[in-house]
This record gives sequence, structure tokens and C-alpha cells, in this order.
Amino acid sequence: MSNTKSNPSAASAAEDERRNAEDAPELGAAGSQLSTAPSEESPAAGLPAMGVIGWVRWFWRQLTSMRVALILLFLLSLGAIPGSLIPQNSVDQLKVENFKKLHTTVSPLYEKLQFFDVYSSVWFSAIYILLFVSLIGCIVPRTGQFIGQLRSRPPGAPKRLNRLPAYTTWRTAAEPEEVRAAALAVMRKRRFRAHAVGDAVAAEKGYLREAGNLVFHIALIVMLVAFAYGQLFKSEGAKLIVQGDGFANTKPQYDDFKSGSLFDEDSLTPFSFTLDKFIGTYERNGPQRGTPRTYEAHVTYEEGAYGKPKKTVIRVNEPLEIDGTKVYLNAHGYAPVVSVKDGSGKEVYRTAVPLLPMDSNVTSSGAIKVMDGYRDKNGKKTQLGFQAFFVPTFAGAGKGTMFSQFPAADFPVLALNGFHGSLGVDAGLPQNVYQLDKSKMTEFKGADGKQLKQRLLVGETMKLPDGAGSITFEGVDEWASFQISEQPASGWALTGAVAAIAGLAGSLFIQRRRVWVRAATGADGVTVVEMAGLGRSESARLPEELADLAVTLLGSAPAVPDPSPDSDSDAAKNPGKSGKPGESEESSVEPAEGAEK
Repeated sequence: MSNTKSNPSAASAAEDERRNAEDAPELGAAGSQLSTAPSEESPAAGLPAMGVIGWVRWFWRQLTSMRVALILLFLLSLGAIPGSLIPQNSVDQLKVENFKKLHTTVSPLYEKLQFFDVYSSVWFSAIYILLFVSLIGCIVPRTGQFIGQLRSRPPGAPKRLNRLPAYTTWRTAAEPEEVRAAALAVMRKRRFRAHAVGDAVAAEKGYLREAGNLVFHIALIVMLVAFAYGQLFKSEGAKLIVQGDGFANTKPQYDDFKSGSLFDEDSLTPFSFTLDKFIGTYERNGPQRGTPRTYEAHVTYEEGAYGKPKKTVIRVNEPLEIDGTKVYLNAHGYAPVVSVKDGSGKEVYRTAVPLLPMDSNVTSSGAIKVMDGYRDKNGKKTQLGFQAFFVPTFAGAGKGTMFSQFPAADFPVLALNGFHGSLGVDAGLPQNVYQLDKSKMTEFKGADGKQLKQRLLVGETMKLPDGAGSITFEGVDEWASFQISEQPASGWALTGAVAAIAGLAGSLFIQRRRVWVRAATGADGVTVVEMAGLGRSESARLPEELADLAVTLLGSAPAVPDPSPDSDSDAAKNPGKSGKPGESEESSVEPAEGAEK
């Protein structure tokens, strides 16, 4: 047996082109349709022949090409950059206003370019829609072609198998029919799609490569649709709840709420819950001192208007899920309980006031606002405001600044300074509940004429001057902040992402290839077996697989010696030609037309 694979490494470029031209008609259908990817046309062929219809066809061919799809995907990625770096109105309008105040030069340009509303801008939507159309226009014809290939049989063997990248041959005493039957059995056992065509067996394998390619692109469409649907119908809000208080899932109950443009408030999932208690424990020693060990909110919730109360625990990354709506635990802090009395000694205010954390040890600040019920010493209605600074673990007097030493409430201290006048809550303008508007307020002064301020332990009271009353630090409650979000089609987006990864892996690692086995009676009456393989790209795996198939087939069609008396001398003169099936030299001959490198 002998291998007839040649290696024309010294051939000129003109000779290679001539051989490629000769190979193309010989391979015919055998070398075609190894992929359903659209063929790239020459620039001249892509130009319209005439008129509007020609231009429309040309534009459609360009839009549905893989090159344009990749360009659009790249543009979509570039378009997301300003949406990540520049504050967005859909996320935080306050940050957008602050950005405009700080960057007065570029802000007008950003507004014209819609950089503050990137994901709803005209240009981002145009890229998104064009990419969507491009993917569909590319996938639909490829899917039809792929289905047609699955329904058809592998093409017959080309006339000259020795022109293919992987090739081997030997002589056997078995009859041609026996060799073809054995080859058919071997191919089918190796899960090739195989059938006999004339004097050869044609087999093909690796259809999952193109299937993976199609799955990847279809998954991209699913992700695009899921993302668009989720953005249009999503809802997301935040709620800070003090221990013992509750929340009902209606829009007025949210501290902050944003939704998609097609969201309907009536579609909010009906439920409610109460924060029974928050439990937080922290590492006491070592380099991780202060790191949370237990961080959980114990709640009682009810589904629907008349649901039965149920208890559960919400932890970080372990949300409460009710009919597609998820309740996440976001943050935790302290709410000092204070009481305020007027000049007559009447208690006019008593509540737990949530303060916002400033650092990892929950040093907190905020404002206490007494808006109704308070009268000064003359009986005149007025309003009180206190700037509050709270530390759950105070270092002690004379031991540094007023910052907490540990996140747990081991030694709570509340620092206050007070004002009287108008809080500005009746001006009709939105106001931050954690900040004090002092523009229409007067600061309380102490006996020394300086600002009235005092640090209070639990149970201590700060007296207001001139019989204006007092404020008492009664105790400490805890609060938890929750994010309530409904993201429709998130499951579809996850499914699309997983399918895209699986499809991409298949299209990258599975090789589409064809194998032919020809068995015919030679001039001396002995059966000559030829095996050849063709893949989408040249790979070392194809010759190895062909060699493995040849060795398996040798069990049913064993080789017989070459009768030529000069075979040994020929082998000596041509040491690169191996007599073992499946071994072949690397060839510089281009594959037949349709076979991709």
C-alpha cells in the first residue's frame, strides 16, 4: 500500500493557482456547502444593477452580512460606555443635576448628544434595532440552508481523491462491495452520516458546528429581546424600614421608584411585609475586625390583600421572591429614638429617626425635624430642626474625633445642635429628609452665646435655651434598606446567555468534515482502496481521524503487498511517502472550491 499525497513546496504561485483551478471542477459538490455562511461577493458584484430596487437589495445584503453585524455589535458596546461613565436620568436625576453644575462646559453638548439618556436615545435605539434586524436577516436564510443540508445526503466522492488535504490508499484482497459495506459500517459506528454513492462511501460529520453557530446568533436575539422587554416593563424601588414598621407594595410607599416606559402601576405584585428585627454580628478581633458575620432581616410577609402571614429571613443575595418580584436586603443602619418637649413640658414629638451611615463602622448623620405641634415659650407655633451625628461605639471623651470605633451599638452616643424657625417643607419643593434647610431658621445659642450643641448618652436630655423645651435621647432602633425590583424576562436573558456560550463553544471546537472511501478493482484485478477527508479548515485532527478510520477499516480489508518489484527502490527515492494509511505530508495545494481554510 502507498500514500499518494504530494508536497509541492517548491511550486511557484502560478502553478498553485493552476492546480486550484483544476481541482475546483473535480471536487464539485463534494467541496461545497461545508458552511451556511453567506458568501462574500466582490465589490463589483455587490453594486446594484439599476434603480431603487437594486439599491435596496444592495443595502439589505450589506446589513445582513456578518461583517456589518460585528460592526453594529461593536458600536453597541461603544455606545454603552457613556451610559456607564455619565450619570443617567433614569437612574439618579440628582446626580445628573450635580454633574451639570460641576461641568457647565460639556453638559450642553452631552444634552444634545443625549448622553444623559443613553439607553433611550435615538442613536442607541437605532444601533440596537439595526443589529436586531441584521441578526434576523442573517439567521433566517442560514437556518433554511442548514435544514436543507440536514435533509440531504453527503455529496459523492470527487474524481481525484488524492487532491484532498488528507488522503491514503492501499490494496486489498477483499472485494470492492465488501470494502464499501465495511466502510459504511465503520462510518455509522463513528456517528457519521454515511451512504454509498457509486463506487464510494460518502460520510459527513460535525453538523453541530453550524448548529452551534445558529444557536449563538439566535441566543443573541433572545438576549436582545429580553433586554428590551425588561427595560420597557421593569420596575425598581427602594424602601428604608425601621424595625417594627412595614411596607406595602404600592408606589406611594417607595422612597425612590423608577420604571420602564411601558410599565403599568396596576401590575405591581400585591404583597406587604413588616421588619420584625434586624440581626447583625461582626468580627471582634483580628485583621477582619468589624466585618459582618450575620447580616439578616427577619420579616413577616403577606401575599395579596388577604394572604396568611408568613415569616422568613432575608439575607444578602438571598432575596424574598413573591410572584416574580424580589426583595433584596441592601443596607443597614441605626435610628436613634428621640422625644421633644415644648416649654410647657408637653411631649410633642417622639419617634425613631433613621440616620445615614458614613463609613464601615456606621458613623451616621442626618436631621431631626419637628414640623407640627411645637409652640415656643410665648405659645407661638414654630418648627424645630436638629443636626444629628450618631456613633454606635463611641471612643470616649478626649479620645479623638466623633467617629465610631465598631459597627455594633456597644456605646451609642448622639451629638445634636438645634435650630428654630421654618423648615421650608411647605414651599412645595422636594426636600432631602436627611438634610436640614437652615436658610429660614435661627440657631439656638447657649448661655455663653455660642452654638448650642451637646453629646448625649441614652437617657440624657439637652435643654433648649430660654425655656424653649428639651430633646431626650431615648434609645436606639435599627433600620434596614430594601430594594424591591421586578425584572421581567430576566429568565429569558439568562437562558440566552447560557445558550450563546454553549453555541459559541460548539462553533469554535467542533469541526465540520467529510470523508470518502472509494473501493474499485485495479488493472491487475486487485481492489484499490482510497480514503480522503475534507474539512472547513486545515487541521491536524482531520489527518489523525482519517488515519484512525483507515486502521479500523484495515481489519475488514487488510492490505496486500504492492506487486511492483521496484516498490522498495521507489520508497527509497521518495522517503516522504509513507506506506501506512492515514499518514500524509502537509500539502500546500489549496482545497477545492467551497472548502474553507
